[in-house]
Amino acid sequence: MGPVVIGVPKERKDSEHRVALTPAGVHQLVQAGHRVVLEAGAGQGSGFADADYAAAGGEVVASADEVWQRATMVMKVKEPEPEEYGYFRPGLVLFTYLHLAAVPALAKALLAAGVTAIAYETVQLADGSLPLLSPMSEIAGRMSIQIAAHFLEKAHGGRGELLGGVPGVPPARVVVVGGGMVGMNAARIAVGLGAQVTVLDTNLARLRELDQMFGGRVRTVMSNPYNLRAEIAGCDVLVGAVLVPGARAPKIVTTDMVAGMNPGGVVVDVAIDQGGSIETIDHVTTHSRPVYERCGVLHYAVANIPGAVPRTATLALTHVTVPYALCLANLGVEAAARRDPALAKGINTMRGRVTNEAVARSLGLPYTPWTEVVDAG
Repeated sequence: MGPVVIGVPKERKDSEHRVALTPAGVHQLVQAGHRVVLEAGAGQGSGFADADYAAAGGEVVASADEVWQRATMVMKVKEPEPEEYGYFRPGLVLFTYLHLAAVPALAKALLAAGVTAIAYETVQLADGSLPLLSPMSEIAGRMSIQIAAHFLEKAHGGRGELLGGVPGVPPARVVVVGGGMVGMNAARIAVGLGAQVTVLDTNLARLRELDQMFGGRVRTVMSNPYNLRAEIAGCDVLVGAVLVPGARAPKIVTTDMVAGMNPGGVVVDVAIDQGGSIETIDHVTTHSRPVYERCGVLHYAVANIPGAVPRTATLALTHVTVPYALCLANLGVEAAARRDPALAKGINTMRGRVTNEAVARSLGLPYTPWTEVVDAG
């Protein structure tokens, strides 16, 4: 293949300061013979100046229009906003987080335009792990507890409770629903701050791993409606950490469960970018307006939690995305997907078809394997 033009527009989502490539990532792609075009100011929120990108071999242009028009592959962090749908066109490759199960309008726009859309969150290794989602899950899990501790403070609308308590005063009770990457990292920070922590999961083997990992400092409980209700009752912090790769998150925490929390408690649903797993969270919030009250409890439903720590998040994300971007640019989508089954699972749409089974099921649309789309010409 000849050189590929890779475009990096500035993120449009509310308070999203991450960027799809660092200067080091640009340098790697340029050294491989490709061209990188970036919108002016794209890296500013993560601490990377336009001059840094130019020194790395990138070309900085004035507008998003020029980036999208010139690029054959666009790399982003978050899913395109409606104002960006007009840039879609046949043959364009889009490599970013998509979460299509929760954004049907975006799926419709990608399909109508014939975009090949590859989602970071559905690139999946043979062992089931999600290499491009994991670093953001680590950050979001850790931040969920920082966020909860902040909003437990009276000045921010909470019950006026210190997460770890003090001698003679018991700590806050934290319940984490889901023991995967998000849940594990939430538990780690909550335990570190001295909270009383319970993790629920449907996978007994995972609960055993967590029990060993935390040396008994975390209570592990099998997740079912009865146990969820019992554990959430009287808790101070509830973290939703449920993930079904590519699919919409199941609503497993009901309104009456949330109503049983201590008044002034805090709910953080990290699964909100996949639709959310908590019934009382029925809309996405933003970093500029992060919480609302329901059932006497504050609800935090920001879909881009790591955007609050863009320097850390951008570095962590690009460490894992750049090797895949190089593979796509060097080989093209078809050859790259044939070489790497994990990357093939990332292809969500191609030539007007939904090519990820979980996404298709969530959207209620037909599923077509990407190989069949290619073979059909």
